[in-house]
Amino acid sequence: MAALSFSDREFRQIADIMYEAAGLSYNDSKKSLIHSRLSTRIQKLGLDSFAQYIALLNDESEAAEFQMAVDLLTTNETYFFREPKHYELLERELAGYRSKWPLAIWSAASSFGDEAYSTAMLLSDMQINGRIGPDWTILATDISHRVLLSAKEAVYPQDRLRAVSPERLKRYCLRGEGAAQGQSKIQDKLRDRVQFGQLNLCKPFS
Repeated sequence: MAALSFSDREFRQIADIMYEAAGLSYNDSKKSLIHSRLSTRIQKLGLDSFAQYIALLNDESEAAEFQMAVDLLTTNETYFFREPKHYELLERELAGYRSKWPLAIWSAASSFGDEAYSTAMLLSDMQINGRIGPDWTILATDISHRVLLSAKEAVYPQDRLRAVSPERLKRYCLRGEGAAQGQSKIQDKLRDRVQFGQLNLCKPFS
């Protein structure tokens, strides 16, 4: 398969998109990296050029594809249950939670939602086992509108779910097929528990 051409202008467009939407910075030395990491994806989607893929990245309805591009362009350490001891501590703290108030959890810098949905899986399991009540929600915030759109889509490369147990994968995720092969989507029963909102943590509350 012939290599896709990749102009300096197209490189700059992708670099600008990634910086503005996700805070990722790429200087000119990263042009070959971007070309090599995105070319296979572009051809898999049946596109003929980087220009077509840039149009896709600029389409806010294609939040899942934008997230896929970010994953391809970073050695991203964000994944579900990335800090298992944190979830173990949260589980211990919440076990037997009884209050007249609903249980509300805040995921302050939620990025693509891995942390928020991991927490939702934990709380749902605890509810099923009778360790907390049914009245719980999660608020997930981030400064980036674009990554929040991806989080709301709740579609993830399966590698991001590598630390999720088989039981939880079966209970909470739908495996993609066809063009969506290699991706999984969080089921609606879990997505409905998580609300996303834009918030700059560096800006004082009024």
